[in-house]
Amino acid sequence: VFMEQTLTLMQTGAKQNIVLPKAVMERVPAQIDKMTTAAEQNPFFAPFKSFPKDISESEQIKLKNLAKEAIDGKVVPSYKKLKVYFTGEYLPASYAQAGVWQRPDGAEYYAFLARSNTTTTMTPQQIHGKGLSEVARIRAEMERIKTQVGFKGTLQEFFQFLRTDKQFFYTSPGELLNAYRAMSKKIDPNLTKVFRTLPRTPYGVIPIPEKIAPDTTTAYYNQPAADGSRPGYYYVNLYKPEVRPKWEMMALSLHESVPGHHLQLALQQELGEVPNFRKFGGFTAFIEGWGLYSESLGEEMGLYNDPYDKFGQLTYEMWRAVRLVVDTGIHFFKWDRQRAIDYFKDNAAKTEQDIVNEIDRYISDPGQALAYKIGELKIKELRAKSKMELGERFDIKEFHDVVLLSGALPLDILEKNVNDWIAKKVRNEK
Repeated sequence: VFMEQTLTLMQTGAKQNIVLPKAVMERVPAQIDKMTTAAEQNPFFAPFKSFPKDISESEQIKLKNLAKEAIDGKVVPSYKKLKVYFTGEYLPASYAQAGVWQRPDGAEYYAFLARSNTTTTMTPQQIHGKGLSEVARIRAEMERIKTQVGFKGTLQEFFQFLRTDKQFFYTSPGELLNAYRAMSKKIDPNLTKVFRTLPRTPYGVIPIPEKIAPDTTTAYYNQPAADGSRPGYYYVNLYKPEVRPKWEMMALSLHESVPGHHLQLALQQELGEVPNFRKFGGFTAFIEGWGLYSESLGEEMGLYNDPYDKFGQLTYEMWRAVRLVVDTGIHFFKWDRQRAIDYFKDNAAKTEQDIVNEIDRYISDPGQALAYKIGELKIKELRAKSKMELGERFDIKEFHDVVLLSGALPLDILEKNVNDWIAKKVRNEK
C-alpha cells in the first residue's frame, strides 16, 4: 500500500511539473537496487540477524522465515516496480536545473519555505544579503587567526593545512573518545559564568555504535528519557580518527552537549505544568539557532584560548552562513549546482565530497538549511538589543533564562518575550 501511494504521488507530481532535480535523483536507482537483493542480504532483514536472548531458537526461525517470505514476496517486487517507473518516467521528467524555482509558482513557494523554516517574515533576498555579509565578516575573522598563528599562504591553503597536518588528529578511537570526555569536563565548570538555571538531568559522552559509524555524521545528541530514567547522550564518531580534526571538537561539544542541545532540551523537558508538545516539540530555527549561538559562548566561558579551537568555531559558523547564500542562490536566484559548490569551496574548510553532499541536501530540502544561522542571528540580535536598552542592568544569566525557560519557540514569539522582559525591567527601575 505504501509503495502504491508513493507511486501515485510521484505520478501526480510529474503531471503537474512538481518533481525533484535530476542532479540528486540520479543517485536513487542505485539506492533502490540495494532494496531488491535476496532476503538474507536485504537491508530489511538486518533486524532478524540478531535476537534478544529471551526469544527461543524455534521462535527465531519462525520469525526469520516470515521475514524472508515478506521481503521476497512483497518488498522486493514493490521496489522493482518503483525502479521501472522511476528510471523510465520520473527521472526523465526531473528538473534539469537545481532549484525549486522551476515548479509552478516556484518563487512564491520558496518564499513561503523561507518564512516557515526561519519562523520569521524575512524574504529570500534579505536572507541572501544577510548571508553574504556574514560570510564576509567570518572570513575576515578567519584571516586574522591565520595571521595570528603565523601561517604563510592563502586561506584555502590554510584550510588544506588544517585538513591534512597530522598534528591536528588523534591516532586511535580511544584517544579521541578520551579527548571528547576531557573536553566536556572542561566545559561543565564554566557554565555558571553565563547561566543561572541548569538542567537537573545529566548527560554522558559515548561512541556512536561501530555498525553505523561509517555512514553517520561526526556527532549528534539524544535527549533524556521523558521519565528521567536515562540521561541525555552526546554521541561522538570514532570511526577513522585520522579524519576528525581536534580543532572542531570544542565548538562541536559546545553545540551538541552544553550549553547547546543538552542544556536547552533537558531544561525544556523539565518545564513545569506545560503541555507535552511544549516539552518535546520544537522549532528548528530556535533549537539549532541556540546550538550555533552556544558555540560562540565558548569565548565568554574562556574555552577558546587555543586559536585553532577558535578557528574551528569560525568554520562551523561559516558553514551555516554559507547555507544562507547557497540555499537562496539555488532556489530563488537560479544558481546552478556547480556555482553553489564552488561558492561553498571558496569559503569553507570542508572536503569537496562533504560539500557536494551538503549542496545536494539543500537541493532536496529547500529552505531547511536557513533555520540554523537565522536562529542564531536572532538570539544575538535580541541580546545586543537587551544590552543596549538595559545598559548596566543587563544580566547575561537572566537573559539566557528568558530565552530558554519557555522552551523552543517561533522566533517572533521569542522576540516578544525578550521585549516584554526589557520593558518590565525598565518599568521596575522607575
